[in-house]
Amino acid sequence: MIRPHRGLQAATLGVGFAFLYIPILSLIVYSFNESKLVTVWTQFSLKWYAALADDDELIAAAWLSLRIGLMTAFASVVIGTWAGFVLARFGRFRGFTLFSGMINAPLVIPEVIQGISLLLLFVEMANLLGWPAGRGVLTIWIGHVMLCISYVAIIVQSRVRELNPQLEEAALDLGATPLKVFFTITLPLISQALMAGWLLSFTLSIDDLVLSAFLSGPGSTTLPLVVFSRVRLGLNPEMNALATLFISVVTVGVILANYFMQRAEKRRLLGVS
Repeated sequence: MIRPHRGLQAATLGVGFAFLYIPILSLIVYSFNESKLVTVWTQFSLKWYAALADDDELIAAAWLSLRIGLMTAFASVVIGTWAGFVLARFGRFRGFTLFSGMINAPLVIPEVIQGISLLLLFVEMANLLGWPAGRGVLTIWIGHVMLCISYVAIIVQSRVRELNPQLEEAALDLGATPLKVFFTITLPLISQALMAGWLLSFTLSIDDLVLSAFLSGPGSTTLPLVVFSRVRLGLNPEMNALATLFISVVTVGVILANYFMQRAEKRRLLGVS
């Protein structure tokens, strides 16, 4: 079998990384540009970061997105962990196909369809039950949780299937209840999967535009909606500054999460050995 030369592999990999990261690097560089033209460099300046700090609309939208993202991440981890554990451990019970299909459906159904369906559902519920009274934070949160549960369930399901069942069986033989085994044995072993699901859910919620557009109302405009509405009118260097801040925060968060996850894994391996 003919294998590609290492130089060709390195060149292909370099082109791929350049295609992905050069636009991001250029965005970061031009966030420090003094000119209003986002593609013309004049001189170094922090004016757009100062303008960003004085932009009340963007700050309010960022705090709203952050709050919804945190609520979505915690709720998705709780519900998704339960769903993934059921799929991994309960075997093929009656209704398994329907349950599995409902969990995986948001992964394959376009977000536009999900947004329209939820919008029609909330409108009909408001007409029949008087709830929800209007679209806002609650409706956005429900939509985001519905989307993120599927990702958490798949991550947890794959991790639970990799566990050694003898550890849990030993705890049961020693007199521990199934609930205690779950919280003292199973959860620590799948903690990395829970952290990964939490981070993924938080990222999806912060970044979501389509569902938020259908489920938002007056006074509940998330950050992606504000950014999208402004970018449609033309590129603004202030958006470069905002993107740079998000990139910095996400990078630091990923580094810290990987550090703590690796440290926890080392402690677990040392404890097992």
